[in-house]
Amino acid sequence: MRQQFVSIEKPSGHEPQGIAALHKTMTFHLHLTGQVQGVGFRPFVWQLARSMKLKGSVSNGADGVHIYVNADLETARVLARRVQAEAPTLARIQSVGITEADPIDFSDFTIVESQASGLASLLLTPDLALCDACRAEMDDPANRRFGYAFTTCTHCGPRYSILHQLPYDRPATTMAPFGMCADCEQEYHDPSNRRFYSQTNSCPNCPVELSLFLGSGRLLSQDQSEIIRQSIDALTAGKTVAVKGIGGFLLLCDATNADAIHQLRERKHRPSKPLAVLYPSVNQLRQDCDLADDELALLTSSAAPIILLNNRVTPLSGLAVDQLAPGLNQLGVLLPYAPLLALLADAFGKPLVATSGNSSGSPICYTNEQALAQLPAVADLLLAHNRDIVVPQDDSVMRLSPTYRQPIVLRRSRGLAPTFMPTGFTHPNVNVLALGASLKSTFAWQLRGNTYVSQYLGDLESYDTQTNFRATLDHFLALFDATPDAVLADRHEGYFSTQLAHELAAIWRVPLVSIQHHEAHLAAVLAENELLGQVEPVLGIIWDGTGYGTDGQIWGGEFITYEDGDFQRIGHFDYFDALLGDKMPREPRLSALSLAFDIPSADELLRPKFTEKEWNLYTKVGVRNKLKTSSVGRLFDGVAALLGLADTVSYEGEAALLLENCATRYVRTNGYTIAQSYLPETLSTNRISTKTILAGVVRDILAGYPIDRIAAAFHYTLVQVVAAVAQRTGVRQLAFSGGVFQNGLLVDWLRHELEPAHQLYFHQQLSPNDECISFGQIAHYSLSTTNTVHVKTETAHVLSHSR
Repeated sequence: MRQQFVSIEKPSGHEPQGIAALHKTMTFHLHLTGQVQGVGFRPFVWQLARSMKLKGSVSNGADGVHIYVNADLETARVLARRVQAEAPTLARIQSVGITEADPIDFSDFTIVESQASGLASLLLTPDLALCDACRAEMDDPANRRFGYAFTTCTHCGPRYSILHQLPYDRPATTMAPFGMCADCEQEYHDPSNRRFYSQTNSCPNCPVELSLFLGSGRLLSQDQSEIIRQSIDALTAGKTVAVKGIGGFLLLCDATNADAIHQLRERKHRPSKPLAVLYPSVNQLRQDCDLADDELALLTSSAAPIILLNNRVTPLSGLAVDQLAPGLNQLGVLLPYAPLLALLADAFGKPLVATSGNSSGSPICYTNEQALAQLPAVADLLLAHNRDIVVPQDDSVMRLSPTYRQPIVLRRSRGLAPTFMPTGFTHPNVNVLALGASLKSTFAWQLRGNTYVSQYLGDLESYDTQTNFRATLDHFLALFDATPDAVLADRHEGYFSTQLAHELAAIWRVPLVSIQHHEAHLAAVLAENELLGQVEPVLGIIWDGTGYGTDGQIWGGEFITYEDGDFQRIGHFDYFDALLGDKMPREPRLSALSLAFDIPSADELLRPKFTEKEWNLYTKVGVRNKLKTSSVGRLFDGVAALLGLADTVSYEGEAALLLENCATRYVRTNGYTIAQSYLPETLSTNRISTKTILAGVVRDILAGYPIDRIAAAFHYTLVQVVAAVAQRTGVRQLAFSGGVFQNGLLVDWLRHELEPAHQLYFHQQLSPNDECISFGQIAHYSLSTTNTVHVKTETAHVLSHSR
């Protein structure tokens, strides 16, 4: 938990004077900011104040939590310090301010009605995974919540996904239509109960209910026991069931049934992209995957993300590994984070495929109406409920690098967003909105001293995703009842996000500021590591698939120095032809052609990948092509295609994953020891010759070296590129961003080779992919403002407590 020392504000005419005033009973106001709503904070304060025999009140406000207390100044300070030191684990306190208030004669300490007035300026609590205590109640036949699909408490359950407005209270959420039964009301008002002031409290006697539909839309049942039974029967028979979770619908099928998985892939038009697997328990998960303690901690955290784990060669559960993650040695796994998922997973007793409820390329379905309209083409049954979702979210995805255990966020969404506390980065009294890039889209907002970064919102190439992006942004604008003083955008004028930025800036009559894509990447990782305000230079290594450069070309293999607020591009990979626009990322063979066409010996590797007609056409296009790229993402594609791993791909990053997988196999056997590098012994310039690298790859392929060895040598070459540029520049601090650094092996190899001679910095809370661009735009913009403060503070945690 990040905390600031208690501040004592001095309202005019009310500050007690002298030492004697420290012990004079008065009324004090404690204002707490941060993630302090939806985490059991008011019940905690009530119990703490009662234990200190204090009289007063606590309430939620649009700007945090407000405590009024009759006490002397010293006791008020003690209360403030104890609130900070003993706060609920899920709370993240930013500050506690104490002011003298107008006298109020309290007779007791109470929780009072929330105040909706004032400017909204608090951190939003993300959705919280099912806690152990609630899970135990669901498993206890003697408990009244035995097998109940909506079991929650102050420590778990939906928060952000059901929030209509601030402050966080039941009437402001989609729980508003559901009154509590007498038993739930009693729990709600019982200070000794875990559900004391729990805003999502309900039980089987309350009107929150499940419904099971056929794909045709015909209602089958609203009886929970019957719904679970029919759903399990369908899953056992190899069918697909769409289930409404916390942030949207999930598609479930038997993960041990290859035919069921194939049918789901066919229906969803997802031929090879890895599918996540939901396990009923940790013990069953261990039968199929290697699970370290740090990975277990992430899986069982309050965020409960999907975690990539190494799968066993022979899974004991009969898992259909080849169908789940074709060509890969890692599997995305998760544990039940919602009560309904726990009921289904336990009843089925085997691992289940759990993938987003949508067709490929579309946003996740989150309303019952959407699901009934869109998912019958994919699912045989639809299991819905009548608690609405306001904010749709996919599951978050993380991995740990294999050796150094570097956490890498691959998708930041349910459980992680929109809470964001960049350590040491404050931007007081500035209100700016950043709309990010196009792929892996997010938006970010700096408002009233807080930074908000939205959940992953998808690729803005489809109309449905654009609509969802705008709806999520509109919800945020309404939550905080504000408009920004400036709008930030990528320099690429063809991006939907950039066009929307122009539109909104015109409507609000505020400036629009364009920020270069890779500088935004670098600014994001600098800000996350508290490097924006330092004097010593930093070398940014920014490698990704695409980003519009200041010279009109497509950048993606960049070396950018940062010093004293200034960004300078000091080197990059040599340009090569960007063939056929958006077709190139979908066909790695085109990258191979562009990179290796001028290498005579590559002809026998390249020609078989094309028909004669294609060859004649594409080689002529290359001659006339004026658009160039320095993309390391496309470099990975080209090498993967030359190795025969993928000529075409069905999902973004597929070729790079296959190449990393091969290199990882080599390193597992041989360690980080390889004599082969495709880089010249000395680097005479900061321009990196892609042709030299590809010539080495081609030479080794034709010499008959194993694919895994060549893949490892390529990774090692990239490490040597970084080392060589760092040596030439003499910069000791290196910061890494861009989608290429989702590669855990590359991250580890960099650390193995470059530490401790260099200090390496990676993203902490955000993904290195384009999800971080929106925050990077704000961080970059902050350098041009005079009221930004960059200070060193205690490190913030990425995830909350373990369940």
